[in-house]
Amino acid sequence: MDILLNVVLPLSLAIIMLSLGVGLTFADFARVLRTPKAFAIGATAQIILLPVVTYAIVVTFGLGPEIAVGFMLLSFCPGGVTSNMIARLSKGDVALSVSLTAVVSLLSILTVPILAAWSVVHFMGDAAPDVSVTGLAISVFIIVTLPVLIGVLIRHFAANFAIRIEPFLSRLATLLFIIIVVAALAANWDVFTANLGTLGPALIVLNAVLLLIGLGLALALALPWDQAKTISVETGIQNATLGITLAALISGQAEGLSAMALPSGVYGILMYIVAAPFVAWFRRA
Repeated sequence: MDILLNVVLPLSLAIIMLSLGVGLTFADFARVLRTPKAFAIGATAQIILLPVVTYAIVVTFGLGPEIAVGFMLLSFCPGGVTSNMIARLSKGDVALSVSLTAVVSLLSILTVPILAAWSVVHFMGDAAPDVSVTGLAISVFIIVTLPVLIGVLIRHFAANFAIRIEPFLSRLATLLFIIIVVAALAANWDVFTANLGTLGPALIVLNAVLLLIGLGLALALALPWDQAKTISVETGIQNATLGITLAALISGQAEGLSAMALPSGVYGILMYIVAAPFVAWFRRA
């Protein structure tokens, strides 16, 4: 389990973020300036609205301290490559999805450490582990930001190589994600079953509400239908691997993954199930 926590988990996340980076070009970042309204709405939904809604769900369901922190950690995570894939399946604006994922992932080095440290203190009080914002920021940079930047540079300077390895990296990232989720559930099976009655419904409600709020916000602000679908997906689909990794970094457990990792682990499975009817609707509409 120590190897999983200290090696496999951060390496898996780095590979997942590298797979995101090799699919990006500098034009994806420049696109933000060409579609500022859609990007601003999507970024606001992810960075501000998503944590606020998650906090409301945590309070409504009366979740325990560690589980509550896990929910909040999940809400701070950007969509990742999964949201890009689901946006494509939904016939949304894939370019917007990629741009949002890229920029919000890079911004996570600033947002995640501060918000994560606040969540731990707020929900756990005196039982909260010490969280170094600087140390967490360095970790996020190494396993999230840096791999994305390396991937972008590979795509820019060796485009043909990047195109060849992108499918392999995507499949490898998917396999590693499955291993992480299974390990997270297996290591915390007693905690998982004890909290299943509230954990499952809370995550399902959270996912469905986020998808609907993202869509409603985009339509209310008069975005085109393809962009509205994309905002919905980007708001409701999170990088669960990052959530599990953050939980491991913060808990500092020598053995096994902490209960903080459970919401991300379960969400990583449920989000596909909850998103399926939305994707079916989006493809027809």
